[in-house]
Parts: sequence; C-alpha cells; structure tokens
Amino acid sequence: MRQRLALLKTWLADVLETPAFDLAPASSDASFRRYFRVRHGDRSLIVMDAPPAQEDTAPFVHLAERLRAAGLNTPRILAKNIAQGFLLLSDLGDTPYLQVLTEASAGQLYGDALSALLRMQQMGDRWLTDLPPYDHALLMQEMHLFRDWYLQRHRQQALSPPQARLLDEVFGRLASSVLDQPRVFVHRDYHSRNLMFTPQDNPGIIDFQDAVLGPVTYDLVSLLRDCYIRWPRARVEAWALDYLREAQAAGIVTDVADETWLCWFDWMGVQRHLKAAGIFARLDLRDGKPGYLGDIPRTLGYVREVAGRYAELRPLLDFLPAEAAAAGGAA
Repeated sequence: MRQRLALLKTWLADVLETPAFDLAPASSDASFRRYFRVRHGDRSLIVMDAPPAQEDTAPFVHLAERLRAAGLNTPRILAKNIAQGFLLLSDLGDTPYLQVLTEASAGQLYGDALSALLRMQQMGDRWLTDLPPYDHALLMQEMHLFRDWYLQRHRQQALSPPQARLLDEVFGRLASSVLDQPRVFVHRDYHSRNLMFTPQDNPGIIDFQDAVLGPVTYDLVSLLRDCYIRWPRARVEAWALDYLREAQAAGIVTDVADETWLCWFDWMGVQRHLKAAGIFARLDLRDGKPGYLGDIPRTLGYVREVAGRYAELRPLLDFLPAEAAAAGGAA
C-alpha cells in the first residue's frame, strides 16, 4: 500500500509538473479502488487509484466520456495511466446525496436524479452495443451471493437440499420477471452514495464503470429503494409512477400498465436487495470492511415487505432475520 501511494505521488508530480500538491483521502469504495482529493494551487481534483490486478480503469474512462456526451454530469478525465491504474478527474465536490436528503429536499433532489436517469435511458443503440448484457446467468450469480455469503457464511445457516431448491426456484422467478423488461443503459449503482449534490447540473454521477445493458427499472429501484435511506412506500410508488409517465413520453417504454410497472419495480428490487445483502456480508467476511453490516436490516426489510405481498415470493420470508421485519417500516 505504501509503495503504491509513492507510485501515485510520482505520477501526479509528473502530470501536474510539480511536487507541490496536497493529497488527502476523499472516499473509500466497496471495491479495491481508492480516491484522493488533490489540492494544487487553487484547484481541487480527484485521483482514482485502481490497482490493475483487481480493477480495470478503461471502462470508467470509456463510460465517463459517453455519459458526458449525453449531457450528464460525470467527472472529466484530465489525465490517465491505464497500465498503472491511475486517473486524474475533475472534482464533483464532497457532498453525496445521502448527506443532504431530507423530507424537505427529497422532491427536488430526486427530481434532478430522475431527470438524469431519463437522459441515461434515452441514449441510442449506438451507445449500447458494447455493454455487457444483464443476462440470466448474471442475475442468478448475484442472488447466489445472498445464499453463499449472507445465509451460509454470515448467518452460518446450513441449507438442506429442499431449502436450496426452493431458493433457486424463487431466484428463477425473479430472473424471469427481470428479463421481461425493456433493456436500457443500467448504471448499476445509482443511489444516494454515488450521486453528488452539485450547484450546477445536479447531480454529479460517479461509480458507473460496471454499467450493463439491462432492465428498465433497475436504476429506478436502486435510487428509490436505496439501501442507505428509506422513504414511505406510497411516496416511492408515486415517484416510480411519475417516472413511468416520463419514460412513456420519451418512448423508453410503451404499453406498460401501472400494475405491471410496479410489479417489475418490486421484483427488481428484491433481486437487487438480495444481492446487496450478500455483498455487504462479503465485504465484512472477505474484505475486512464491516461498515456495511448496519445496512443489511434496511436492505432485507425491503425484501420482507415486498415478498409478503406476492405469493410467488413468500418463501423468501423463511430466510430473513427478525430484524428485517423491524426495518420494513417507513423512514
């Protein structure tokens, strides 16, 4: 780690043409990436450190340029060394949505975020041809994180063969529902920790390097049923239906009834929240990052609330902890 930091400082001194800069941690990441804020004269910049053995910076560079071309506020790439895993970026500030979302501010902030999402989903086919597909195999692989890392390792719950089959049956139903949806650009982590509040062109959008071609409700449910902040169901569904109207007007979806849309939204959320709970457990057990464990009750609270309303998903209730029930209420 110390050797890599020294390498980063050498690269920055070369790029900035001076060793006279201040470097301080800007944020951590659920991956191997690290971010630092660089103070250089009166400029504030961000440098990404993405060890090439674990991370590839090329998708970030490629997608940042695409999204900016579509009118979205993503970091500008000021300098790059793909081989070493270093990027110098414009600074979108240090105020994530999570810090400023309140009852009073939510309408405006989510309005901005939903407008940006609409622009992302309006990107034409020429932007999407080389995105990896969010296919059945990937959907199932993600839900198995819940089984493997949350149930079996975090909770140390051994599954009998019938229990394992039952889970796979429910996972298969969820995947089939997801694959019925229209496919669009999917950011894949479009939520309150990856949206930055910016005075102009709000929001700033980060952490988009894992984008895929996938279901139209994925980013919508990431935003509105956020693992890090919860809103009342009625308000969330109103936002989701307002977005449906905008998506229909923009030609992103056609002939989708409200009931179908909300079902897609619900089931997509269950798939995502099962995955997220597994990732949070893995971050603790494998990567020594326990900070996400406190978000599991809220995350699985969404699963409990939705599964209780659909007979096909009700078997999931037997695999959820009691604390998820307490987290199932409104914010």
